[in-house]
Amino acid sequence: MPQKFHSVYYCAIVVSFGAFILGLDAALISGTIKFVSADFSLSDMQIGMMVSAPGLAVLFALMFTGYICNRIGRKKTLIGISFIYIFSAIASTFAPNYETLVIARFVGGLAFTSLSVAAMYIGEIAPPALRGRLVAMVQISIVVGFSAAYFINYGLLQLSQSSAQWVVAVGLNENTWRWMLGVEIIPALVWFSLLFTIPKSPRWLVLRGHVNEAKEVLHAFGKGDKVDEELVQIQDSLKGIDENASFFKSFKYLFEKRVRMAVVIAFIFGVVQQVTGINAILFYAPTVFEQLGVGTDAAFLNAVVVGVTGMVFTVLGILLIDRAGRRPLAIWGLAWVTVSLFICYYGFDQATYSLSADFVAQLAREHQVNGLEGLVGQVFNSDFEFKAALINVLGEGTFRQLEGDILQSAATIPVAIIMTGIISFIMAFHMTIGPVLWVLFSELFPTHVRGIAIPTFAFISSMVSYFVQQFFPWLLTNLGASQIFLFYGISGLIGYLLMFKFMPETKNKTIEEIELMLNKGAA
Repeated sequence: MPQKFHSVYYCAIVVSFGAFILGLDAALISGTIKFVSADFSLSDMQIGMMVSAPGLAVLFALMFTGYICNRIGRKKTLIGISFIYIFSAIASTFAPNYETLVIARFVGGLAFTSLSVAAMYIGEIAPPALRGRLVAMVQISIVVGFSAAYFINYGLLQLSQSSAQWVVAVGLNENTWRWMLGVEIIPALVWFSLLFTIPKSPRWLVLRGHVNEAKEVLHAFGKGDKVDEELVQIQDSLKGIDENASFFKSFKYLFEKRVRMAVVIAFIFGVVQQVTGINAILFYAPTVFEQLGVGTDAAFLNAVVVGVTGMVFTVLGILLIDRAGRRPLAIWGLAWVTVSLFICYYGFDQATYSLSADFVAQLAREHQVNGLEGLVGQVFNSDFEFKAALINVLGEGTFRQLEGDILQSAATIPVAIIMTGIISFIMAFHMTIGPVLWVLFSELFPTHVRGIAIPTFAFISSMVSYFVQQFFPWLLTNLGASQIFLFYGISGLIGYLLMFKFMPETKNKTIEEIELMLNKGAA
């Protein structure tokens, strides 16, 4: 029988494709908010629930993902996840009402565990010298998914405004948001097919007692003379571990003294990375840019700029992560992120809002909107006070529909300063703390606890992300953009101080060597 050969790069690309679908799913919804809100008359909290439903679902899924990974393997788990993506994409596209759409997106969120499983799988097949670069492919796949979605949303928005006969025939003008969500179906099917071509994780095979099969996989990855040495290291790290342990017994491993330092580091970084507000900007990109008063079309175009910027700087981060190391990127990246957020705060804090008589007359003429005459000439020093006054007169539904046009006319705002802050934030995040998180999660934990640990700390990170997504629309209306960015900036500063104290350097070390290093550090 001929010797099989597996490319580590190919397997990493295939597994990371699930992160591309996640990014696509997360950013496609950002373009649908205005349309779905109009179709179903949604409130701020309902918008938040629609966007954050996957974030809520993944909290439940991550509780059991590690146990499932240890029982049936990383590969089979990923195949199941890909099927969930397919089902969710179809159900979301054809959802007849708001409740069905939220349920479909909730189901899709169960598949967001693809990030932690992908990082786990790649970390277990990659050689130490390549692990950082290969695991970071998960992050670049997310960013490419976001970028693709922003391009697709902008393209579909422009097409929906066309009077071409085929646009009307396929319902693109009336069902724009359904076309946006439907795009996800094809890549989900492709990923499902590709996952059948990758091997099982050799470390999982050893965990389950299939040493000979693990040896074949390691040979197939071209380990050569190092296969026996690596097998001995893996087996030594698993001594005394029950591969048939129950979920709760497996969870208890997280409280062992030997993994204590890894748990502390993963918890801090998992919270800090999300509490800086990255998913508020990425999941609500057009909404965020509408606050600058640039109009709806320009807001969608600026979202494209964010996507491209994120993609370019993620590539730079991947090139640096195995050269500069994890610690410098994480620490100085957080400092860069924090400065960028304070720039955004300063810009929004300088904004003023005032309605002109001509614009109020235009709204009355074109949209039959009346009652705003009493606000003409009043100057508002914060966006939330201005919005509260408008909602009081127009009602929430009408305000949502006209928000982009109103802000475009009424806002006097230092757009250049805020855009500099936002783009700088995107550059910093995607070049540093974005890719470092998943690399660190894939390296910190020994084999016997990885199946539980990585999903557990992905759960913590996802929980923070969920709250950021769920409450962002409400906070934007009731606190204003400046206060939101001030909170994110302060969170980044606290995170910087903590990571400076605890963050280790893990590059060019095997998983087993990192375990020994952290144990010495804890001692």
